[in-house]
Amino acid sequence: MFLGSRSRLRTAVIAAAVGAGVLTAATPAAAAGTRAYLVITAPNDTAGAKTAIASNAGTVFSSYDAIGVVVAHSTATDFASKMRTVAGVQKVGATRTSDVPAEAANPAVPAPATQTPQSMTESVQADMAQIGADKAWAVNQGSANVTVGILDTGVDDLHEDLKANFDASKSASCAYGKLDTRAGAWRDIDQHGTHVAGTVAAAKNNKGVVGVAPGVKIAAVRVAEQPGKSFFFAENTICAFVFAGDHGFAVTNNSYYTDPWLFACPDNADQDAILEGVKRAVAYAEGKGVLNVAAAGNENYNLANKTRDTTSPNDSTPVQRNITNSCLSLPTEMPGIVTVSAITSANRKSSYSNFGTGKISVAAPGDAVWSTIPGGKFASFQGTSMASPHVTGVAALLKSTHPTATPAQLRQLLATQADDLSCTDTRCSGTTAANNFFGEGRVDAFAAVDTGTPPAGKTFENTADVNIPDNAPAVTSDITVSGVTGNAPATLKVGVDIVHTYRGDLVVDLIAPDGSVYSLSNGAGGSADNIQETFTVNASSEVANGVWKLRVRDKAAQDTGYINSWKLTF
Repeated sequence: MFLGSRSRLRTAVIAAAVGAGVLTAATPAAAAGTRAYLVITAPNDTAGAKTAIASNAGTVFSSYDAIGVVVAHSTATDFASKMRTVAGVQKVGATRTSDVPAEAANPAVPAPATQTPQSMTESVQADMAQIGADKAWAVNQGSANVTVGILDTGVDDLHEDLKANFDASKSASCAYGKLDTRAGAWRDIDQHGTHVAGTVAAAKNNKGVVGVAPGVKIAAVRVAEQPGKSFFFAENTICAFVFAGDHGFAVTNNSYYTDPWLFACPDNADQDAILEGVKRAVAYAEGKGVLNVAAAGNENYNLANKTRDTTSPNDSTPVQRNITNSCLSLPTEMPGIVTVSAITSANRKSSYSNFGTGKISVAAPGDAVWSTIPGGKFASFQGTSMASPHVTGVAALLKSTHPTATPAQLRQLLATQADDLSCTDTRCSGTTAANNFFGEGRVDAFAAVDTGTPPAGKTFENTADVNIPDNAPAVTSDITVSGVTGNAPATLKVGVDIVHTYRGDLVVDLIAPDGSVYSLSNGAGGSADNIQETFTVNASSEVANGVWKLRVRDKAAQDTGYINSWKLTF
């Protein structure tokens, strides 16, 4: 189940600590229809298991041979028990307590969302300013060579704030546990994945919102199945991580837990197989160079002191069960995962956010996050689902700045560059430098790209003289900019050399390629002569390449002059 907006948070109240006995909910013995199973063998040694599956009233639905995981379907109630006796089979477990939907045999491709153009222009959202993303954009908006995988409910690839950064060639669906690369299979069946994608990498195009890393590429891997329910079963999760590893993703965002168990426990044979399968898939992705980021969860639960689960299994009838710390939230508590807690605008733990000593890596804003939703629209969600993509975006900036960094090195950089946050209530333990609420602290996007040396600017200049008529309509001088990637900086330097008596007569503007007007001087300077000055303009909403104009108008009589030269430094 995904970890999204407050309205979708789980309603169960975590009970107080109970005795040491562990009550595990068993998978129902009788299957009413087709059930899905993980059959686990040694890596690259699945042939014998596949033969045995067919011999025991099952079918191979999909297979991930490199990690030794086969997804099998069967209607036989004794399928798992028989398969556990097969030589070479290490673990077998049902992935759900409900029947596999009929749609699994022939999944529909989600229809594209009808797009509603928005007139809303960009502004710096509070969450982005909180982590210094607005400052980072002026230095490095991220590299197009970095691909971030959004493992979620899908992504609206036609959204005007996402389509420029969307990579369809690396997008697919893993719903039902089988890879589906048909065009559009990756589309959002909810709103959650599109919202997450916008926080990571919405384009800096003067429309809507800006993501933490607006220069990187995003790819969608739909993990959720069944619109309206959005289940993320283990076979779907495994498929998605293997796909991420095979397709060169730099970072993945995982704002969900693997259904139907809030925590999978190793003393249950079914859940033990789920634990092993997901663990192998996560490790496979990291082994291919992928840094995996995940939401901590929205139960206000101490992950380092597990006692009870009242919400699982969530695909049938939940059973109250006592649990221990050996039970894990997947993929959140897998080795190598960067686990993210949510904070408020006041840098306090969000009321819903999970926590735990040794469980939280870093923290990020999770409340009232404004981002993209399908159909060209925007909405405010909250949850650790919204915190996680902030961290994913910062990780993408780090990968852009350090292209050869390994996942382990990126984890260290995230920790080193995070801003320390002190404890905010009595449940918080640890130090300001590292505690169970915020881990290493709040991520810092600016620190991720700040190398300590201002980037060398590319300069374009026009030295042709342009006469400025006395008390007459404006004249312009053009500069054509090319070869600059992305948008102009927030610190665009406009060097102006105008020779003119009584500079107070002059109105001087910079005109961007799309016609936007930036005032440089409007009657300033009074009776002094000449304007020989460098102005700084926040032109970060403008595409850099194109024709820029310096517009000058003399608004009063008697004084004359000319544009001697002007230049732009990016």
